[in-house]
Amino acid sequence: MEYNRKIVHIDMDAFYASIEQRDNNKLKGKPVIVGGNPQSRGVVATCSYEARKYGIHSAMPSKIAYKRCPYAIFVKPRFEVYHEVSNQIREIFYRYTDIVEPLSLDEAFLDVTHNKKNIKYATSLAKSIKSDILNELGLSASAGVSYNKFLAKVASDYQKPNGLTVITKENTQEILDSLPINKFFGVGKVTEKTLRRFGINNGYDLRSLSLYELENMFKQKGYTLYQFARGIDNREVKTHRERKSVGAETTLNHDIFIDDEEASDILDAISKEVSDRLIRSGKLCKTITLKVKYDDFKQITRSITLSEYVNSHKRIRETVYSLLKNITIKENRVRLLGITTSNLIDGEDEYVNITLNEYLDRIK
Repeated sequence: MEYNRKIVHIDMDAFYASIEQRDNNKLKGKPVIVGGNPQSRGVVATCSYEARKYGIHSAMPSKIAYKRCPYAIFVKPRFEVYHEVSNQIREIFYRYTDIVEPLSLDEAFLDVTHNKKNIKYATSLAKSIKSDILNELGLSASAGVSYNKFLAKVASDYQKPNGLTVITKENTQEILDSLPINKFFGVGKVTEKTLRRFGINNGYDLRSLSLYELENMFKQKGYTLYQFARGIDNREVKTHRERKSVGAETTLNHDIFIDDEEASDILDAISKEVSDRLIRSGKLCKTITLKVKYDDFKQITRSITLSEYVNSHKRIRETVYSLLKNITIKENRVRLLGITTSNLIDGEDEYVNITLNEYLDRIK
């Protein structure tokens, strides 16, 4: 195991809600919920720490959030602003190191073993990054410092908000043994339920299981859990993550039938959004999937793999409409529609040896 690596994990505190509070003085100190209106079928994207005191959390239906805190202030997301701020944060990261692995808009791993500022201690470097973010952008972040990615992530979650935790070789096992089982990377709801059924509630309990027992329960994931329970993680900080899919979906304000004209209009708008995302990311797709969720929460998908790569609004829309015709009309109404594109390549690869008219048609 490499103990000389210096890994920092930066996690912004209530990112969307903090930006809204920063940009609107009236929201400071208030329970702010960024997400759908409680009168609609929206969900909570994130919420301020003032709102979290009421048991509100991300992905919670807005109606439930409203019941828990009727005084909460619901704010419509401004994703363009969040993307812009995220880019500003990453510019700060790159002042210190080029080895940055973004996980989302509001968190990233940084390998600062050899950093641009020649700062000897990773803790000092993490403090500088937190200070830069606060002074320049008016936002707080929590930081975790350790010798691998898993432990740095655990450390950043340890004291939120505005925390800074260091996990060293000496205190690793003590911290992991007391860590709730759902805080281990790779432990989702299903895995957590299985582990708790066997009386595995924290890192100490997890470490008591043999490799054979874990692999027997979870196959390859069992080996990973065995390693993490002992603080072992040899993954590198990756500066480039290949995107596997691009998509968008919407939960409808009211139920509709799949053959309603409104369904076609909504899918047209989603097709445009997906096309825009593909173009912005410089990608083309070959596989297009239509997702339909009914009011009884049953879900179906229809997919097709085209003979060529596309990213235009027109081609995606035409393909989705053709998939729509293959869906049997049901008595159930529809509550969600979505489109996902996969089988991606870089955009420039496709536009070799095609005519001008073909190119113009694809970018319509």
